[in-house]
Amino acid sequence: MGSTAKALVVVGTLVVLLAGAAFGGLWWFQQRLDANIEKLGDPFAGLPDRPAPAPADEEAEAQDVNFLVLGSDSRISAGDPSQWEAGAQRTDAIMLVHLPAERDSAVVVSIPRDSWVPVPGHGHAKINAAFSYGGPPLMIQTVEDLTGVHVDHFVVTDFEAFTSMTDALGGVQITVPNDIGDGNDVFFEAGKHTMDGEAALEYTRQRYGLANGDFGRVQRQQNWMRAILGKVNNNRSDIVTMARFFETVSESVAADDALTIDEMRRLFESARDVSTNDVAFMTAPYEGTGRSSDGQSIVVLNEDPFDRLMDAIASGEAAEFLGEHGEELELLPATVP
Repeated sequence: MGSTAKALVVVGTLVVLLAGAAFGGLWWFQQRLDANIEKLGDPFAGLPDRPAPAPADEEAEAQDVNFLVLGSDSRISAGDPSQWEAGAQRTDAIMLVHLPAERDSAVVVSIPRDSWVPVPGHGHAKINAAFSYGGPPLMIQTVEDLTGVHVDHFVVTDFEAFTSMTDALGGVQITVPNDIGDGNDVFFEAGKHTMDGEAALEYTRQRYGLANGDFGRVQRQQNWMRAILGKVNNNRSDIVTMARFFETVSESVAADDALTIDEMRRLFESARDVSTNDVAFMTAPYEGTGRSSDGQSIVVLNEDPFDRLMDAIASGEAAEFLGEHGEELELLPATVP
């Protein structure tokens, strides 16, 4: 499965697991979901010089929560650092998910996997190399050092069940503004489409005719995420469909030990009023692509807007920042080409 397909279900995975915790009376079902989720231990133990959490909001009942969510080609043995080898586990999607203390919105920032950043102990490298070099602890340290944002929970998922997860929901609705095709078998006419897993996979694999190349494909990935979150929100009362979906998703997720089913339920209850329209999807500010000194194709982050965005998230002021500077960021538009 291509890397773009693998990126699609990362945020959906996280949020539907939180939604799955809403089955408050079904203790046995929660326990089954919890048993399906691979445990990573405590990847935060021993990390040096971590950023401080956001200041407490005296008017809010909860605190800011930040997730680092990865899409990898495999989560198998993700909790056993002895099995990591350079290049063995590729991280195809890296997302920082921010839930503010007020629980009235959420922010999802995609960090391009080829972003050229300092990786502790390894000099500069593509950011996705951190997971291969040192697993969750090094990945968390790299992102925290880069962003200054305190990470509370870590989630990694594989994507073998991509099509079945989509199909478990009965497909997702994607609006295609213009006729698109790649000259081979892929073609979508303009209009609203209810895409099954295979169709969504083809949609996100589209390589031709995108105005912004691979960055345009990232927006398609986020568009799918938004669609699946909307489908989950609209079908919460459909117990059979949701149970089937949660079961499929939970079988492809690994998380830190502190993200227990009770913690998921608590997070869900505090954020249950957040709708799809309240979630801001964006790509981390970047200058463009380039070449490293050793000839690798890389993404160059735009440091000033990137740092200002991350400072706002770290300090619990993301909503205010987006309200004032949203037009300067690459936010996901209502309709994606």
